[in-house]
Amino acid sequence: MRSRYAAFVLNLPDYLRATWHQSTRPETLTLADSPNWTSLQILNSRASGDSGTVHFRAVYRLGKGWGFLEENSDFVREEGCWYYLRGDTSEGQWKPGRNDPCPCGSGRKYKACCL
Repeated sequence: MRSRYAAFVLNLPDYLRATWHQSTRPETLTLADSPNWTSLQILNSRASGDSGTVHFRAVYRLGKGWGFLEENSDFVREEGCWYYLRGDTSEGQWKPGRNDPCPCGSGRKYKACCL
């Protein structure tokens, strides 16, 4: 999951397609309208045999504020490699608290950084 997030950040659609299971892989993939991703949080993950799930939240810049994409993703392992199958997503506006870590990735508190 982390490598796929990095591919979104670095605009690497070929890597995303290569790690997408052939049964659900799109014919083409463009990241032209992809937001400015700033952080990834893995909320839960589990694997059982050759199937796995990852629940994550990815935060991005949204004008002067922040947005998030949250997804429960399904993965399958074939020949030792994990492939993305599908995910149930939701999006919303992210409102960090003053003392939360800043979503920009600076490592500082939100109130001392981007507030």
